[in-house]
Amino acid sequence: MSTKKDVQVRRVYEAVKDDDGTRVLVDHIWPRGMTKAKAALEEWCKDVSPSTELRKWYGHDPDKFGEFTKRYKAELKDPVRAQALDHLRELAKGHRLTLLTATKAADISEATVLADMLRR
Repeated sequence: MSTKKDVQVRRVYEAVKDDDGTRVLVDHIWPRGMTKAKAALEEWCKDVSPSTELRKWYGHDPDKFGEFTKRYKAELKDPVRAQALDHLRELAKGHRLTLLTATKAADISEATVLADMLRR
């Protein structure tokens, strides 16, 4: 029996889809110009987001993604972030979880790192 979780990553600015499942914003900062109604979130889990220092260092530079992933995974061992990650694991049990981010490059975002971890 497969225990692989159904976790996907999408931009919060994309239209809501019927098969999104539970929609959770994982960015630290609320998306510019986005209303709560339009975002259609179940929750905003900002405690799982990377530190301000790491976000500023990374700047979504594709060349830094590997090192960003390593540093971010280390940050996720912090008790507050670890608890938030465990919460996302619970949300992913038994149904689809959609991690939302405002970044234009969702494939090299913290949401992608989280999705990869949650699928294991």
